[in-house]
Amino acid sequence: MTAISVRYLSKIYMIGDQQVKALNNVTLSLAEGRFTAIMGPSGSGKSTLLHLIGGLDRPTTGEIVVNRQPLHLLDSQDLAQFRQQSIGFIFQTFHLIPTMTALENVVLPGVFKRIPSEIREERAQYLLHLLKMGNRLHHRPNQLSGGQQQRVAIARALFNNPPIILADEPTGALDSVTGQTVMRLLRNLTDQLGKSIIVVTHDLAISKYADQMVQLADGRIISIEDL
Repeated sequence: MTAISVRYLSKIYMIGDQQVKALNNVTLSLAEGRFTAIMGPSGSGKSTLLHLIGGLDRPTTGEIVVNRQPLHLLDSQDLAQFRQQSIGFIFQTFHLIPTMTALENVVLPGVFKRIPSEIREERAQYLLHLLKMGNRLHHRPNQLSGGQQQRVAIARALFNNPPIILADEPTGALDSVTGQTVMRLLRNLTDQLGKSIIVVTHDLAISKYADQMVQLADGRIISIEDL
């Protein structure tokens, strides 16, 4: 079954009085439960595409359907609900709240959903133990290594049990060994939990973890390859 479908998708930004076409007439279909790497050089449009798929931005033209939701037709409130229910985000810079412990960072999505504190804490502990962070529950981000912080960010992305995980350069701030550990964790989310994983990266080594590689250049898809 298709998890993500985009048709004739374009995104134009205005920089001063100049138009910059970040995406140019992109059409793409991604199946459920697969690991997809979106690759390309800086400025190729890969992060823009990821943000559109995640409902963080709106296309200039075209259609985008994710988890059977037509994002191009949703208003801001419905988009926010879509993100909360369907998407887990992982970023290069982790975006952890520095004054909160690992456990407190992971339970945060449950606070917004008004899940009772006992239930959200139990789920957060389960996820952190699953990601081998059970002995770091009460450590703050500055007490954790980069790889440990990224594991906390992954646990937070999984908290609402979204079917789709979007990762933007998730290993960009990590050394190569830690980056490989994080990629194996993401791969396991597809293999063991059936999550649809989309990773944006410029690192060709990440392709060995993927089922499919999409290559972008100058806002266009130049190749789609099953791996």
